[in-house]
Amino acid sequence: MQIAIIGAGNVGRALASSLTRAGHDVTVSAEHPEHATEAAARTGARAVSSNAEAVRAADLVVLAVPATALDKIATEIGRDVAGKVVVDVANRPTPSPDGTPTSIAEELQAKLPQAKVVKAFNTAFASRQAEPTVGGIPSDGFVAADDPDAKQTILDVVESIGFRPVDAGSLAAARTLEGMAWLNIQRNMAGGSWQDAWVLVGPDTIESTGADRRN
Repeated sequence: MQIAIIGAGNVGRALASSLTRAGHDVTVSAEHPEHATEAAARTGARAVSSNAEAVRAADLVVLAVPATALDKIATEIGRDVAGKVVVDVANRPTPSPDGTPTSIAEELQAKLPQAKVVKAFNTAFASRQAEPTVGGIPSDGFVAADDPDAKQTILDVVESIGFRPVDAGSLAAARTLEGMAWLNIQRNMAGGSWQDAWVLVGPDTIESTGADRRN
């Protein structure tokens, strides 16, 4: 699959690495083109000089940028992502300091009405985005979206890089996913390793991994 990643920070580099390793054709762009070039050299992806160029040939667009950058990027790429799947990876403090009741993903969908916005990857730190397996157990890759085809596309992509895909429901469920992400962030800000991951434990988890959680 042709995947464009906008953003060359920790998240952009981590996802570029795992998606390239999974065999996807990955293009990276960034506000500063030299950052995209550096990220591409480190991950095996291809760098381009503008977001518009990255998006134009892509089947799927991943916005690996802070929530504060989404307004500008949505304006920039709005026409080019019509009909395409756009993945929002952003998080912000939960509850929102300004009392916003909706999720970042829902707000992005309103800004990109012709795109199919999906929430994914946000509950995993960059360390786990680069390597989803922890102690032999795949981290959970939660995916929320309103469009069923877009959701299935991302569930397949999530699985292709090593996550256990989890259908989290409609795009409104992104509110819960952003809260889960913030809980993990707060825990690690208090002295964690920034290696943690969400894993829903149940009989299917034990059977699929061969792990016996009682020992």
